[in-house]
Amino acid sequence: MAITTASEAIDLSPSSTSLSGLDGINFFLAGMQAGFGPFVAVLLADENWTQQNIGFVLSASGLAGLLSQLPGGELLDVSRSKRFLVALGAVVVAVSALLMALWPILPVVFAASVLQGLTGGILGPAVAAISLGLVGHRALAERLGRNQRFASAGALIVTGLMGVIGYFLSYRAIFFVSAALVLPLLLAIARVRSADIHFGRSCGQPDHHESTPPPRAERLSLSKNLNLLIFAGCLFLFQFANASMLPLVGERLAYRNGTGASFIISALIILPQIVVALSAPWSANWLRARVAGRCS
Repeated sequence: MAITTASEAIDLSPSSTSLSGLDGINFFLAGMQAGFGPFVAVLLADENWTQQNIGFVLSASGLAGLLSQLPGGELLDVSRSKRFLVALGAVVVAVSALLMALWPILPVVFAASVLQGLTGGILGPAVAAISLGLVGHRALAERLGRNQRFASAGALIVTGLMGVIGYFLSYRAIFFVSAALVLPLLLAIARVRSADIHFGRSCGQPDHHESTPPPRAERLSLSKNLNLLIFAGCLFLFQFANASMLPLVGERLAYRNGTGASFIISALIILPQIVVALSAPWSANWLRARVAGRCS
């Protein structure tokens, strides 16, 4: 990531419409994605899938998300329309949700899970790139904290709604809700003005003003960054231990408690989101103070 210079302060005036649109993107995108993961395991268990097939589908989705990270990041750097990539990824997620709801059979669910997993290398990084293009490096920590607060609020509200829908209607209806959220999400994307997103800043190069993508560091140079490798290792170990917990719990609850599993899964998702929504602004301010202290 490039070092912030004085030139980054030039033309840092994103409109309030774009900033509120970014809030909406984080809110509705998190709501859409809340329908996957543990609720997929609950749906498939309710459809009398075997544990082996459920694990196979969830593993395929996770592997697709892992493999999409590097090409997704490279695609974001060369693309001048990161809003389009978010919209495209959102449509793919919506289609995946509809496929799971309408045809919960192995070939269809496998394809839908892989498609949804592939968006993992685009959606999150694209939102971060749009944020950077709008506000620049100096305000990025605060902006990311705000992003997380709205994402947690979206996941909290939509997950609660999905728990009620799963209990009173069906688990399939949860995925119809997830797909329907693509409509307000697309409206939120449309509110972000492309003119407010600085192309160079969104790629991590605030001094880059050409229409072509900025120069990239060689991939091998990443292996020489010890701090980056340690951070990557920590993320790997955390995800290795934690990522499968909720889907496994949801699967077990669906086998034993029937429709009551949706309420318990919703509670397990909502409680951490409350903590994140409350702590994200404080974390962003703390990080900004730390960065400012090092720069001074």
